[in-house]
This record gives sequence, structure tokens and C-alpha cells, in this order.
Amino acid sequence: MADREAVQGMGGQRLSTREAADRLGVKPETVYAYVSRGQLTSRREPGGRGSTFDAKEVDALARRAGRREPSTSGGELAVRTGITLIDRDHCYFRGVDTSELAAHYSYEEVAEWLWTGEMRPGIHFAAPQDALSAAGRAVQALPTHSGPMDRLRVAVIAAAATDPLRFDLSEDTVVETARSLIPTLVDALPSHAPKQRTADPLAPRLWSRLTAEPADAAVLRVLDAALVLLIDHDLAASTFAVRVAASARAHPYAIVSAGFGALDGVLHGAASGLAHRTLLEVLDRGNAAAVVADHLRAGRRVPGLGHPLYPGEDPRARTLFQLLEDVPRARRALEAARQVIATTARHTELHANVDLALAVLTVSTGMPTEAGETVFAISRTAGWIAHALEEYNERPLRMRPNGQYHGPRPPQPLP
Repeated sequence: MADREAVQGMGGQRLSTREAADRLGVKPETVYAYVSRGQLTSRREPGGRGSTFDAKEVDALARRAGRREPSTSGGELAVRTGITLIDRDHCYFRGVDTSELAAHYSYEEVAEWLWTGEMRPGIHFAAPQDALSAAGRAVQALPTHSGPMDRLRVAVIAAAATDPLRFDLSEDTVVETARSLIPTLVDALPSHAPKQRTADPLAPRLWSRLTAEPADAAVLRVLDAALVLLIDHDLAASTFAVRVAASARAHPYAIVSAGFGALDGVLHGAASGLAHRTLLEVLDRGNAAAVVADHLRAGRRVPGLGHPLYPGEDPRARTLFQLLEDVPRARRALEAARQVIATTARHTELHANVDLALAVLTVSTGMPTEAGETVFAISRTAGWIAHALEEYNERPLRMRPNGQYHGPRPPQPLP
């Protein structure tokens, strides 16, 4: 049947609707939608019962779109990416286990490698003075009660205003923007160390913005590893927001702003703050049982436990817990975290996620509740830039789903 067989005709191989859908990874209805939008050309063969499509044109659309829609129900979108793979309780950046990357390289080294494919040992990112001055003034103008995420949001906007090249979306310019934006965000935050050197690696500079407690090599290793591990995590809500903005060819500062907006949700970046508060309560009350019971009684999930992408323990948490074993001041918070895990396991088997590990770090070092979210936001900026670089190479405005109208049937009377 013509509807099920490829047709060889003039101009090369022809594909049936089903075969075109399979190559594009979409439903047959979506193939017809591509035709109506002018993205594909269909043709009816003499004596055939359905439309056929030029194989080369279909393959070209597949390369441009980079988007697959599963044929199963649910309507979920999936975006082809070469950045992150999550598989069997492991997370990989470009095929390399993230735990191994965190063990051998700094945050700046891994970020540079993700953007360029080149590992440059010892690389440090530096903020340009004009961007840092503008971001610093914007941050200082905020009310004193403003949190670190408020400061990061205004800092990225202020930095953008100083960059006349922000609309240049060439790869080299975008990477150079990333190298300067991330340290600008860190250095614009108020510091507990007035003589902090901007030539230092990013982790100690960020540390001084999060706590007044002194840092040693072991605890800085934990912070730097957290920065590496949090760079990306598949297509999280903030990353999808970034891809949508980049699809519209927003500049890098704007795509980071889009990421910050989505990150603000309590189900995303702010989740670490809930775990922080839970650990503080366990330490204050001396036992996890009552704290866990309160959460379950109220119908709430216990913060810091469980992750939809990992049936077992979050590998990022596993790595950070191992590093925290070498930090003496973290012992009480580590024990509190273990009590939370063990107590909850009596009710349901849930494993620790990265938010609980971040909470151990922030609680044990005198950091505020928002510190975990700040680490998350700074780290994830590198991943957002990597996704923007991918998206800039795709067809513009491809992240444009069709709405399904369920409102009143028109025409309706004027209100």
C-alpha cells in the first residue's frame, strides 16, 4: 500500500506519512501540521492513497528541528541535546560521569569544556570592571532585606546594559559573555571578606558571599564540587525556559534572566531552602522523628528526599556526602540528614537528593537559608549558556507549540 511503503519516484526517495513521522519522531498529525505551516511539501502519487514526502526534505527538517514528540499519549516534548544524559542513577555531561568531573576539575574548567569542548586546566573567570560596577550599584540600590536571588536578577540586567555586543550571538562572543557574566554575578554580591581577590578561583569568591565563617581546603572542595554537579540536569524547568528564549534569539543575559525566573519556584531552585530549614529543625529538636512526622501529618513530602529521575540515590548527593565526610564541622548536620533518611524510610523508601546534601553544607557552615539556591543559580548559569549555544544553531522559533483552545465557542457577545 502506498500509505505504508516508500515510493521511489522522480527527485529521489519518497516517504509515506508514517515513515516521515517516524523519521521526525512525531505523530502523523504533526506531519500534516508541518505541511500547513510550509515546513514540508507533500505530494500525492498517481494511484496512491496518501501523501508522500521527499526524504531529503524530511531529514533536513529533522536536523533543523532537533525536536521529538513521542508517539505515545501525554503530549510531552523532548529536545535533542548533546549536553546531559541521566541513566541508571548516573548523570553524564557529554558522556563523562559528572562525579568524575567534580573529582578532577574545577567549576570554571568544566564550564569552559562544556562551552568549547576544550579543557583548560587552571582557567579563572574575571568580571569586566564596567559590568561589575554597574551590577554592584544595582545590587546596592535594593532594600537591605533583599535576598541573594533578588540581587542576582538585577545584577544580570545591569551587566547586560553595559555590553554593546550582547546581541552578537556568534559562538565566540556568547562564550566570552559567559566567562564575564558568571564572575560578575558572584562578585556583585555583598562580601564578608572586604579584601577578596578577584583573581582567585570562583569557589572561594562565592564562599565569602555566602558566609562569614572561614573556609578551608576541604569545605571549598565541597562547594566547588557542588558547582560542577549542578551545572546541568537534563531539561529542567529553568533550562526549558532558557531554550525557549534562545529559540527566539534572545541574547545570553536575557536567557539567564529567563532561567532565573523559572528557578524561583519552590519546586525547583528554592527546594534546597526547605531542606535547609528541615535540618535546622532536626538539630534544634535533637531528633528527626518529630520533624518527619510533622511533614507527613501535614501531607507534605519530606524536603531533600526523592527525585523523579533517579529510582535510587541522586548521584550528586552521593558525591557531596562523600566529600562532606572530610569536613569536621559538617558531622552534626550529616548525622541529622542520615536520621531524616532513616526515619522516612520507615514510611516509604526515598533516597537523598542533592538538596539535602546542599543543606548539610549550608547548615554546617553558617550560611543562610537561601545559600543553596544561590549556589544552584550561579552553577546552572553555565549550563544555560551551553543550552543557548545549542539552541542558537537550531531553526529560530522552533519552540512554538500550538495552543488547544478550550474557551467559549465564538462568536460571543461583547462583555
